Amino acid sequence: MSDTLTENSGASLLSQEVIDSYEPVIGLEVHAQLLTNSKAFSRAASEFGPAPNTNTDPVVLGHPGTLPTVNRGLVEMIVRMGLATNCSICKFSMFSRKNYFYPDLPKGYQISQFEDPICHDGWIEIEMPDGSSKRIGITRIHMEEDSGKSIHDLDPSASLVDLNRSGASLIEIVSEPEIRSSEEAYLYLTQIKSIVTWLGICSGNMEDGALRCDANVSVRKRGNEKFGTKIEVKNMNSFRGVEKAIEYEILRQVELIESGGTVVQETMLWDANLRQTCPLRSKEMAHDYRYFPEPDLPPVAITDEQIERIRNELPELAIARKKRFVEEYGIPAYDAGVLTDSRGTADYFEQATAKVLTKGGDRYKTISNLMMTEVLRELSERKISIAEFPIQPERLASLAELFASDTISSKNMKDIFAEMLTSDKSPKEISEDKGFVQVSDESFIEEAVDAVIAENQDIVERYRDGKTNLLGFFVGQTMQRTKGKANPKIVNQLLRKKLDGVG
Repeated sequence: MSDTLTENSGASLLSQEVIDSYEPVIGLEVHAQLLTNSKAFSRAASEFGPAPNTNTDPVVLGHPGTLPTVNRGLVEMIVRMGLATNCSICKFSMFSRKNYFYPDLPKGYQISQFEDPICHDGWIEIEMPDGSSKRIGITRIHMEEDSGKSIHDLDPSASLVDLNRSGASLIEIVSEPEIRSSEEAYLYLTQIKSIVTWLGICSGNMEDGALRCDANVSVRKRGNEKFGTKIEVKNMNSFRGVEKAIEYEILRQVELIESGGTVVQETMLWDANLRQTCPLRSKEMAHDYRYFPEPDLPPVAITDEQIERIRNELPELAIARKKRFVEEYGIPAYDAGVLTDSRGTADYFEQATAKVLTKGGDRYKTISNLMMTEVLRELSERKISIAEFPIQPERLASLAELFASDTISSKNMKDIFAEMLTSDKSPKEISEDKGFVQVSDESFIEEAVDAVIAENQDIVERYRDGKTNLLGFFVGQTMQRTKGKANPKIVNQLLRKKLDGVG
């Protein structure tokens, strides 16, 4: 490592001009553990979290004489992912044995795919911060089984092995080397997570190991077509961790080249505590794994009819739904992005908008505001999903109707929402019980406004001398005089008209 790379920080003492003269070339390999009930090639259960070494059977443990069988759910789910990422689907594909020896791999080999992955030549679109989009190619998506898990920090004198994960259904999503920054890598990962969770094939939790990512990183002088020597970075357990690891590795390679060194192909681990990459081993090549066709499994054959059935069952994905929310409901792109962060919240929003009596942007925006503030806060504080939320979409729509029709104020809306969490009453009933009905009668409000102005002539003069921030004082006094019942919009309009001397 170059001496000019600031220790443990990833900051470089090279000029930004020198750093910018290099172009990163990044490809990501993402493993997604599928939500199949049983494992990829056996009947052993596949749920997360049971006691160590309980989700096993003779096939998973590699006992002599046992034979694997293909999980139908694994095939269906990978085809769903392939179609959702615009891949071509191979109607006849083989399994292969990938041979390597490690304590958490009882058989001494992993069943995977090598020469003919079932999904290939696809792409996804990522949204850039400036609003533009970029297409990232998908080289392949293939099926395989997971390995077990080695645990090195529970026993000071030994490493432990948990085989619960061994044999679980996995897909590996391999991107083209078309990612050009750590930020693009982060956006690509978030889009992959969005797709697998919207399809319902993976939980997307990196913390649980359901989604894992390895990054292949190299740098080259801008304008060069030839790729530099790539480094594989492993052990990244969050999306931001992937971003930070890539940032560090880019700088490390630039520093190394600029100091006269040579990048050697190897596998690195990301140390999140030290915030740096550390050598693990020289990088294996395909021939190191001695791939050969899996003799115990027949080829996977899938028909055009099956592919079309799966295609027709695909949901509208987040990126398309976000665009439609902006166009159809007139809400800002930011709102649409928050609401489509999960399929559950997007469904809830559409169910609520379908229930408003008066269609229109003000109602939809009110529902959006309620969800982004009150609803999402409650979900976070209670640590529950939208499916467990106590207020049904039609009740939220009724609350939005009351506010958008100027029947209640924004403060009243929040108070009613709070009571709706524990009450089955309708928003209208709560409003009437608490006397929250808002008055929009202009003559009633104008009488109160005139009285407030008449009683505070000295403050009126200060306002007209340029202290326009005193408007809030007049609004507060008017609301107090009307016992909070006056429509704040009308109060503001009348005060501005009279204080500014218009009309």
